[in-house]
Amino acid sequence: MARVPAAVLHAVHRAPARPRTTATGLTPRPRPWTRALGLVAVVLLGAWLGLLVVGDVRTPVGPMNTTMTLRPSLTGGTKINVSPLGALELDSHIAPVRLDVNVDQLDPERAQALVDHPERLSGLQDEVADDVAHGTLDLAVRSGVAVVTGATALGLAVYRRPRRALTAGGLALALLLASGGTAYATWKPDSVLEPKFSGLLSSAPSLVGDARSIVTEFDVYQKELARLVTNVTKLYDVTSTLPAYRPDPTTLRVLHVSDIHLNPASWKIIASLVEQYQVNVIVDSGDTMDHGTAAENGFLDPIEDLGAPYVWVRGNHDSMETQRYLEGLENVHVLDDGRARTVAGLRFAGIGDPQFTPDRSTRPGAQASQELAGARLASALRDQSAAGTPVDIAVAHEPSAAREVDGEVPLVLAGHVHHEEMEVMKYGTRLRIEGSTGGSGLRAVEGEHPDPIQASILYFDRDSRRLQAWDEIELGGLGLTTAEVSRHLPKENQPGASPSPTGSPTHPPTGAPPSP
Repeated sequence: MARVPAAVLHAVHRAPARPRTTATGLTPRPRPWTRALGLVAVVLLGAWLGLLVVGDVRTPVGPMNTTMTLRPSLTGGTKINVSPLGALELDSHIAPVRLDVNVDQLDPERAQALVDHPERLSGLQDEVADDVAHGTLDLAVRSGVAVVTGATALGLAVYRRPRRALTAGGLALALLLASGGTAYATWKPDSVLEPKFSGLLSSAPSLVGDARSIVTEFDVYQKELARLVTNVTKLYDVTSTLPAYRPDPTTLRVLHVSDIHLNPASWKIIASLVEQYQVNVIVDSGDTMDHGTAAENGFLDPIEDLGAPYVWVRGNHDSMETQRYLEGLENVHVLDDGRARTVAGLRFAGIGDPQFTPDRSTRPGAQASQELAGARLASALRDQSAAGTPVDIAVAHEPSAAREVDGEVPLVLAGHVHHEEMEVMKYGTRLRIEGSTGGSGLRAVEGEHPDPIQASILYFDRDSRRLQAWDEIELGGLGLTTAEVSRHLPKENQPGASPSPTGSPTHPPTGAPPSP
């Protein structure tokens, strides 16, 4: 050390100490994207907690006291909870937030005022619209405060730095504003035309409403919202039982059922639907039986007591023995060989399934036989049109037969596949395929979960005999007390659409499909 120059020793003495290392090297600093993901998680969780704690508004809507809440959602939309009757879901907007409206209770004084002074119902639409607008504004302000407070508080707890916490609050507010802007840009006021109801089956007709009034209303948002409020008011009236459904007198209601497959519970369900919807006629598109034996015929006897005419076509599980037995029952109208029958103001024609396969076997040439049966039905429909008595609704069991009548009739009904479908075919005929109203019968237990029980209510204009709307009804396979009811409108009946022609569709002479 004595030989080391003094200047070198002085430099070494003043040099800064090197950072201490560990066995794995220098401690790495957090990456920017990791910090960003952490901040995003704090913002989302804090905003959600804020909405849960304070993000709701209690506001009157017409005669009801409601609570409005914003909830995170991947699909958006609006949900109106009418406990204990059920809920209405509306596809009102697309945004990462959903509007929940809970009907807490009915104000007795305001409800009684509507009962005593029914003339006030004419102004209810404006009152409801004002109440909803006021409640939505209050909800927006409260939700803004909730998300900012929640994100800021959580940011302060996580980071312990006021600046970072305020950044989280600002980002939460920006996220809420962006969600609100998206909801506003995608807002669909006519979503109330096609609500989806889930809840007590007996509440569905009154809550969803009548299809005729939906088709003819022009001031969509206000009037339809007022209609929902009026129906809920009726359902909450504790001085009486659930109200009777009062359909428009110019509307015909057709209950479409299919593939009952010897399920005795189906008759109770059908009778309930006939009563709740005041059905004018029932159409069964086949497979009422399972094996078509004479021993099963007694299963059909309840049809006489369902409370509406019963139009039926033979399915591949129904035998000619089954058909002859039904022909002897009162109020049953069997369709076969394209012969037309007028029932409840509508003209029907149908053809029985050419195959009888109770063992679910597949026979050679089955597809060709179905197409041939459909061609025979189409020929009969053309004869009816030429005679000046066009058919309103054609019925076949298998969709492959039903597709052959495209262009000859406005609507054709089918079944067989045990799930619901609806399509407009190439030449303008609408094909409606019903699910299994028997929940697939005994074969429902073959899968992990029981099959649902499905049926439809089809609404027709009494004068033009055209389809105005339809309700898809689905009951859970494990119970009969709840249901989902989805309202649908043909495109020509939606707001702003041009009216559909009144005549039956026909094949264009050039072979090209008609304009939509």
